[in-house]
Amino acid sequence: MASIKQFQVTFDCAEPERVARFWCEVLGYVVPPSPEGFATWGDYDRSLPPERQGAAFACSDPSGVGPRLFFQRVPEGKVVKNRVHLDVRVGTGLVGEERLAALESECARLVALGAVHVQTLRADGVNESCIPMQDIEGNEFCID
Repeated sequence: MASIKQFQVTFDCAEPERVARFWCEVLGYVVPPSPEGFATWGDYDRSLPPERQGAAFACSDPSGVGPRLFFQRVPEGKVVKNRVHLDVRVGTGLVGEERLAALESECARLVALGAVHVQTLRADGVNESCIPMQDIEGNEFCID
């Protein structure tokens, strides 16, 4: 039997810390403590060579259950639709209009954080309702 592997999800982006802090708010994740010898991540970042300053940031699930999220600066902007995206599960255990109301409430919260509401897909008997969105740099994700 194969052992379960831990993994992280990596995002290419222009502003790693900004995008990481957005996802902390979305998921209830936290920024890990700054490295030993540094009072803040800003202090650590300023100790790096100029070309590496602001190049990466990470956040993690405070319960240790979810994957670590890592954000790395890249020079190019987003060009096409993501081939992989996150589904943020907010309507679990709910059905029908109650589920849709929970999704719409979460959508409004995320829009206030800077996300973009793309559309609302209502259940059709086969598919469950979900709301495709984009984060603050245009990466697609869904709330369902």
